[in-house]
Amino acid sequence: MDESIKQILARESAGGAVLIRGWLRTARHSKNVSFLEVTDGSGFAGLQAVASPDLAEYEETVRKLATGCAVEVEGELVESQGKGQKYEIHASRVELVGGVGDDYPLQKKRHSLEFLRTLGHLRSRSNTIGAVLRVRNATSRAIHDFFQQRDFLYLHSPIITLSDAEGAGEMFRVSTLDAKNPPRDEDGNVDFAQDFFGSEAHLTVSGQLEAEIAAHSHSKVYTFGPTFRSENSNTARHLAEFWMVEPEVAFCDLAGLAELAETFLKSVFRDVLEACPDDFAFFDQRISPGIVSNLETIIESDFVQLPYTEAISILEASGRDFEFPVRWGIDLQSEHERFLAEEHVKRPVVVTDYPAEIKAFYMYMNEDGKTVRALDVLVPGVGEIIGGSQREHRHDVLLQRIRDLGLPEDEYWWYLDLRRHGSVPHAGFGLGFERVVQFITGVANIRDISPFPRVPGNAAF
Repeated sequence: MDESIKQILARESAGGAVLIRGWLRTARHSKNVSFLEVTDGSGFAGLQAVASPDLAEYEETVRKLATGCAVEVEGELVESQGKGQKYEIHASRVELVGGVGDDYPLQKKRHSLEFLRTLGHLRSRSNTIGAVLRVRNATSRAIHDFFQQRDFLYLHSPIITLSDAEGAGEMFRVSTLDAKNPPRDEDGNVDFAQDFFGSEAHLTVSGQLEAEIAAHSHSKVYTFGPTFRSENSNTARHLAEFWMVEPEVAFCDLAGLAELAETFLKSVFRDVLEACPDDFAFFDQRISPGIVSNLETIIESDFVQLPYTEAISILEASGRDFEFPVRWGIDLQSEHERFLAEEHVKRPVVVTDYPAEIKAFYMYMNEDGKTVRALDVLVPGVGEIIGGSQREHRHDVLLQRIRDLGLPEDEYWWYLDLRRHGSVPHAGFGLGFERVVQFITGVANIRDISPFPRVPGNAAF
């Protein structure tokens, strides 16, 4: 494989012949020379090629090149005389690999992210989305490195499932039945027994339940894969298809989980900052000034732990006129979370022990019978970034919880059975991958974090 532009720019010195392939970010032509900035996506910076009229292909090819053209350039790597660039290429050959039409929409100017969303097939060539994709890749690698270095098993949990892990019912149905004329049972209901899986099936909302199975044999596991919610929400923080990171640890309680979550976030933030310095310089300058120092502050901070009941008392005593009134028993909203993290403790905070009535059925019930061992990690600027809990490992308590909530007991038979055979205390959390990339880049809309966002009314590209 040829050297990437990023690798060439990282050389300790100039000299020697190089070959680059990529797309023109800019093409400037004067009477005696052409300046071609080539990018191959390997890094934020492009590499300038200088082409002179003595090239055989100059008039026929080089002079006609424009932004967006795919090219192959060969020449000598020399130190650049221009500002802001380390090296440049004195071209000995320039080949046009793929031209562009006169209507090529990405010119050398700032395009709005809303406009770029209409160009899902081209927007990755823009500075912002190109940087997002590199940071997204580095974040994915940092997540895997964190768990692999700590002997976690990477589990591929199923995408098609019969169970609703969250119990919220916001699931996409998977079916091969004729939607216009489905088979009916004797009561007139759709007969899913005749469907492909012999039952009503859905796209998963979480890999957690399956991770709990594997944790009962391999102690430390994590899932990292696509999940789906059919929630009709058009906000800057919601997608219908997104990726989730979900570790599950046997012989672990809520305190151990909080420690894991803090160590995890700090490690990922540190690794990504080190991997993508040029991209973060761009985000800090153009997208969210101060984002780098914010991440560095989180890396160096000790997270504060705060029981939910105490958090409510703090919010009630704040004198703040919140849009959502504060009382014990509410699910904290973003404005509450941000107040706690940004104004009260001024650093990340781990809120624990939430009311059972606002949390999922699988969370461990505390001795008070009112709260469960749940936690949310809140960070300044966003609010919740991680949600998790110690799982209910006691068979009788879990069974009663499922019955109290009216969940289909028969669909969780195996989950209950797991509590009968070698059950142990265990805990895990979930991290929305796109949301953490959104946070570390400072990009305002989550639709610009996903390469091909799936949202209500739109599954284009």
